[in-house]
Amino acid sequence: MSSLTAQFGGPITRLKLFLALSRTPHGLLDMTMPVAAALLWLGHFPPFGVALLGLFTVFAGYTAVYAVNDLADLKVDRDNYQGGRGDTSGYLDAVYARHPMAMGLLTRREGLIWTACWGVAALAGAYVLNPVCAGLLLAGCALEVVYCMLLKVSHLRSLINAIVKSLGGVAAILAVDPAAPWWFPALLLLTTSAWEVGGQNIPADWFDLEEDQRQGARTLCVALGVDHAAKVAYYCLCGVVAGTLALLLAAPMGFGFFGAILGAGIIGWLLLPPGLALYRRKGRGEAAALFNRASYFPVALLGFLLVWMIFK
Repeated sequence: MSSLTAQFGGPITRLKLFLALSRTPHGLLDMTMPVAAALLWLGHFPPFGVALLGLFTVFAGYTAVYAVNDLADLKVDRDNYQGGRGDTSGYLDAVYARHPMAMGLLTRREGLIWTACWGVAALAGAYVLNPVCAGLLLAGCALEVVYCMLLKVSHLRSLINAIVKSLGGVAAILAVDPAAPWWFPALLLLTTSAWEVGGQNIPADWFDLEEDQRQGARTLCVALGVDHAAKVAYYCLCGVVAGTLALLLAAPMGFGFFGAILGAGIIGWLLLPPGLALYRRKGRGEAAALFNRASYFPVALLGFLLVWMIFK
């Protein structure tokens, strides 16, 4: 503990602790999903003012919601830390520090202030963009707390977390086009939910399997067993590829069959090999590798859209 305190003791480097609280290195990857969703539906960039406010709101919202998770799970994280953690090297969610409040590097008061400031900023930005987006942000924060409360109750809480992670993309579509038909955000929600369960939730819980078993947590890996959890993860990843294909075919950008197949193929290349590796070998390293690589799904989708817009 003393070495960690010394490492993050400076006034500037302490910022890393707050970024770790909000898992900002990982969060920045997730934040590209709302950008991709808006471009996917519009087919072009929104007005500069809307884009700027949208980017700020996305950053503030994800920063707040990720911190809400650590605040709600503080007792569990403290118990896990005191019980001894496994090696977290090479794990994206452990950049800087993992659960800094549980490690005693940030106080709960500091965490609350950080979360509240970003939450208020996100709520204000979302309301200006579209009051419905503000409602989705509040719903996301509430659902995140419910997700944490169900840790020892039901493994189906993973579905709640999937919805929370999907609301950013849905809100982005409604921010740039309040009249967007319901079916397109719904298709996006299904696709990103499958990604969250198969590429994020299951491998993250797999990485924490020993701690969850010790705590009596109800996760998909604990409830189903690793064999069935690996199957669910792989099937979900296949669903992400199929959902991406459907989104690209339905998007107004005019990808056509070839463009849609190309985009879905890129996503398949990103997600399916590490998913298959976890299914076959069922190791903690494979779980971390899947989590890390699947975290780039929003970036890969956004990159494909930007390249298509440039060269179409």
